[in-house]
Order: sequence, then C-alpha cells, then structure tokens
Amino acid sequence: AGTLLTEQVAADVAALGRLQPKTEAPLLEYGTVSADLRRFLTIPPYQNIFSDPVMIDEIFGKMAHVRLPVPLLKALDYFRQHDFHTYRHILLVFNLSSLLVDGLGSGESDHYVAGPSHDFGKISIPLHVLKKAGPLTVGEKQLLKYHPLTGYVLLSYYLGDHRHPAVKVALEHHERRDGSGYPCGITELDPVVEMVAACDVYDALLSPRPYRPLSYDNRTALEELTRMADAGKIGLWCVGALVAYNRHGHPNPDRVIVSRDVRGTPPIGNCYGMTVEEEASGEPLPSTRSSG
Repeated sequence: AGTLLTEQVAADVAALGRLQPKTEAPLLEYGTVSADLRRFLTIPPYQNIFSDPVMIDEIFGKMAHVRLPVPLLKALDYFRQHDFHTYRHILLVFNLSSLLVDGLGSGESDHYVAGPSHDFGKISIPLHVLKKAGPLTVGEKQLLKYHPLTGYVLLSYYLGDHRHPAVKVALEHHERRDGSGYPCGITELDPVVEMVAACDVYDALLSPRPYRPLSYDNRTALEELTRMADAGKIGLWCVGALVAYNRHGHPNPDRVIVSRDVRGTPPIGNCYGMTVEEEASGEPLPSTRSSG
C-alpha cells in the first residue's frame, strides 16, 4: 500500500516470483476450459468466424502449448463460479487473439499467453462492481480501472518476468493510440497489445453484460471498432482482420476493405462506462469518461 508502481518495483516483484516453486499446467487441459471454449464457439457470430473444423483444430493445436502457473489457472475457477461473464470473455479473447496472432508474423508461444491472461487483474475487483447492472459510482469506476495495474503485478510475479508480452498486454490493453486510454495514457502501442485490445472490445460488445439489456449485433460491433480506428484509438489493421474472418472464405486481411457504411444500431439502455453522476446529469464527466 502506498508504493509507487514503477518498472523497478515490477522487476522486484518478478524476482520474488522467481524464488518461489512454480507449477504450471496446460490451459486447455485445465478443468472444463476446452469443452467450454468449444461450446462458446457455437454461439453467433463465433460459429461463422470458426466455421472451418480444420482451422479450429489448428488453432486449438497452437493454444494447447499455452501453459500457465496453477494460481492463474485457479483464478479461472473463481471467475467461472462467481463471474461467468468474465470467464467466458477471457476464453473468447484467448481464441480470437490466437486466431489473429499469426497475422503479426509471429507464432511465439508467449504471444498466445497474452489473450487468456489479459483480464486476470479483475480478480481484485469486488464482485458487486464487476456484476453491477446499473451505472457505477465514480469510486466504483476507479476500482474497475485499477485492474490493468493488478494484472501487471500478478503476472509479473507468477510469470517471473515483468517484461513478458502477457504482462505488457495486461497493463496496456485499455490504452489507446490517441492517449485517451488508461492507466497511463500512452500512445505507442505494441502490435500484440493492440491486437488483444481489439479482440477485448469486440467480444465485450458481443457478449451478455449486466450493464445492458441486449448485446451489440455483429455488424454494429464491427462498426464501433471501425469508428474507434477512424478516431485514432486503435489500428485499422486489427479491425480488418476481424472483418476478414467474418466474411465468407476468410479472405486475407490485407485485401479487405473495411466499409464505412453505418447500418447497425447500438442497443438501447446500455450504460457501459457510465457513472451514476453522469446518468443524473445526462452528460459524461471529463474525469470519468470511458475509453471504450
């Protein structure tokens, strides 16, 4: 408590982690992870993205090499039992980012670890905040925005490396190119960070959430990502890759032209990122504006 979280502090935490006995296990072999993930891929629009059985087997073959320290695997048990939305989201971002990582020209196993571990910091957030159906208070929103820092510390310790790609993704997946993100407001994003960030937003829009009565439909979700890219928040290449896998035949993302036609309609009653104070005033507060 009260410690300024610098890179040196994270390095010290990682060094402490390396001193502890480490037991790892394959993520896909843990509990019901593999069966749950295959079931999630049958839900629209994922059943279109992952329509090719050969591709599914290939992706699962790559994901099978991902091993995590047992305490991080047990965090999945916590989410599965207490916050199924986060559990489902973690696994789907794992699958989406594993699909896109080859487009970066890298199939390094460290990059595959980044998807399923990006939101582990949410284990520090009280459940009543994670599962709140209505707008958050300013204090609750600040608690929620703390999870990248918690993930940074936890993964530094359990992976024993504060510079591991998964640690960087956990810290920066809510950062945006225009500096509007958090927790640090940086503008230079690593491609792996940007890829996971796009998958994170995409699934968050598509998935059931307590703070809105309906999820975004697929077209509206892709249009929202396109709007973010045009606003300079994320790279258009991330959006192009997701669009490509939504199209018949899964064309090469480099050949995909992302449409600017706006035809989708965001769901009504969505209070994502909104605070009680903003709802009362009808205007977002500058200090608490959502970064997406």
